[in-house]
Amino acid sequence: MANQDIETLEPVTHEDVFFSASDGLRLHAADYGRHDPLTRGRLPLVYLPGLTRNTRDFHDLAMMMSGHPKTPRRVVSFDYRGRGQSSWDKDPARYTIITEAEDLLAGLAALGIGHAIFLGTSRGGLIMHMLAAMRPGVMKAGVLNDIGPVIEGAGLAQIKAYLSRTPKPRDWADAARILAETHGKTFPALSDKDWADFARAVYVENNGNLLPDYDPALLDGLKGVDLNTPLPTLWPQFEALGAMPLMALRGEHSTLLSQATLDEMSARVPNLETRIVAGHGHAPILHLAGLPAHLAKFFASVDKKHTH
Repeated sequence: MANQDIETLEPVTHEDVFFSASDGLRLHAADYGRHDPLTRGRLPLVYLPGLTRNTRDFHDLAMMMSGHPKTPRRVVSFDYRGRGQSSWDKDPARYTIITEAEDLLAGLAALGIGHAIFLGTSRGGLIMHMLAAMRPGVMKAGVLNDIGPVIEGAGLAQIKAYLSRTPKPRDWADAARILAETHGKTFPALSDKDWADFARAVYVENNGNLLPDYDPALLDGLKGVDLNTPLPTLWPQFEALGAMPLMALRGEHSTLLSQATLDEMSARVPNLETRIVAGHGHAPILHLAGLPAHLAKFFASVDKKHTH
């Protein structure tokens, strides 16, 4: 199945919403279907991107879910501080998962969202683990996209390497080529168009230059990580997430979430729904590989549990 596996209604435009963190920093969210009467009565979907990523990663799937012919729903995706349209923090020490979880709760309050279905890619899934300890009631169901309670050091080393060594693109075609060369081995399923779309999500144009759309100081937090020692695990938080309907996606070629960890997750949370995404690495692109129909079915099943 391709990414055309869901027909959408008329395109639903999104609103760019800005709100203040507790320390006053200006933060951004993209809000889809907020005023559409057809989305009322269904749980909204909240998307949390990866370490250096932004709301554009989720735009295609957000359009599909907010304009779904049977179960349209409000969809909100967040730019963490230092990413996308959110302001950069003058103190890079505040680029932490706990601060980002607190920012998210401030954003949900500003948007009037009391509880939702959460979908977290990579770091977004780690924030969901934090929410399980801080404010579990806000999550009625969750999807972990290529992330779990155990992070493989080899996968983190790969992320660290490509973020610090990626050459500067000359133009959009060059940006797509660089991404394809960097990630092509772990994403053999992607087409030339997919790589071009990927580039538009990752880079932003500034004074004629294409730059990654995040504060470079974000990477300071990776410098101090000793990849020769096992990283802390989050099993208690994961088991807390298992109290709600939960799905885990793993890219077939992922080095960050191992098959062994996914198997252990299933053993500890027997109701966990899992899916391996063929031809994708870390992290699966959510509007491709038949994932929209799979996710829509899961979300609809959560709606039924929530309303009955």
